[in-house]
Amino acid sequence: MRLVVVVAGIALLVVAAVVVPCLLQAGEVQSASGYSLLSPLRSGNLTVFPIVASKSYDTAEFLTLDDGLRSGDVVVTEAEQSRGLIRRRPGDPAIIHPVRGAEVNRLVLINNSKHPLLLLAGEIVTGGKQDRVIGKDRLVPAESDPVDLSVFCVEPGRWVAANGKNEFANPPGASNGLLASPVVRSKAMAAKDQQQVWDSVRTSQQAMALTVEADGAASAVNSTTSYARVMDNDQVQKKVAAVAEPVQRNYESVIRQLRDKNAVGVVVAVNGEIVWADIFASTQLLQKYWPKLIRSYATEAVVTRAKAGEASLKDAQNFLDDLQGRHEMAETEPGLYRQTEITGEGFKVFELTSLLPKTGFTVHVAKMRD
Repeated sequence: MRLVVVVAGIALLVVAAVVVPCLLQAGEVQSASGYSLLSPLRSGNLTVFPIVASKSYDTAEFLTLDDGLRSGDVVVTEAEQSRGLIRRRPGDPAIIHPVRGAEVNRLVLINNSKHPLLLLAGEIVTGGKQDRVIGKDRLVPAESDPVDLSVFCVEPGRWVAANGKNEFANPPGASNGLLASPVVRSKAMAAKDQQQVWDSVRTSQQAMALTVEADGAASAVNSTTSYARVMDNDQVQKKVAAVAEPVQRNYESVIRQLRDKNAVGVVVAVNGEIVWADIFASTQLLQKYWPKLIRSYATEAVVTRAKAGEASLKDAQNFLDDLQGRHEMAETEPGLYRQTEITGEGFKVFELTSLLPKTGFTVHVAKMRD
């Protein structure tokens, strides 16, 4: 039974940050909430502020979508194919589900692994009759029955099985899947509107075509409706890598040096404006998502052309501190997870809390400028 609770008033989410004067040099001053900001890492018009925490949680049991698809333990398919999804536990009978036609905003997933699966809003699954983006953070239990996923199409124009198959997987040869840029993630998470998702994909595609026009790749970028295929273009990858790789290398160095201090996330600025924050329950979980996170942020930076100065540590601190909203809505799967959406003045916060045995902690927090 799914329980939905709406609470009007002030939402209390205790997450704060303090500023330290210099990266890895001056002593850190911890706030009561246990979060601290480090000096920024910059590449072009992208700036990320590393976040460290006074406490880390054991997240070793959580499976990521990339790992699950790669191993074959996680299967995502069109709804009409759900008849073939069964649990693999010894002695279980086959589970027969009524077959429904494929739907744009509905996919079916089964987790055959022995670990709970973590899904992040913005993760893109490619294949099936259209590429889709996951619409919200959630947990899927180990050895699950087929689960309906709330998704949005990020490939308008195609409605035929890719390579004759209705299943989804990471792109061939990819070690990590794709995470949509913050502007596309926000339309799926906050707006929850298919047309707005399509509009943001098209706007990003047009901006990327302009960016690679001098390299002769604009026509190739404009020839597809697939967000994933745009991002797979060689010239697009070069542009994104030019922004992402310096920050990725620097941040990975920070994580190694701060492993005992629990590096858990980042505040993100593009062209001097703070736009996003991702915070995880552990350094280990952050490391799993970091390659696709930084590409997501870098994509936003590449398609955002105007420059408006640099974001400061104070700006990042204020963004992270300001999490008390006017309205809170919580959606709960009892014994599994609770997802809380907090609406504040010019921002939204999404908090995923695990309710599995021996957990009870927040697995992921995403904050976006509204």
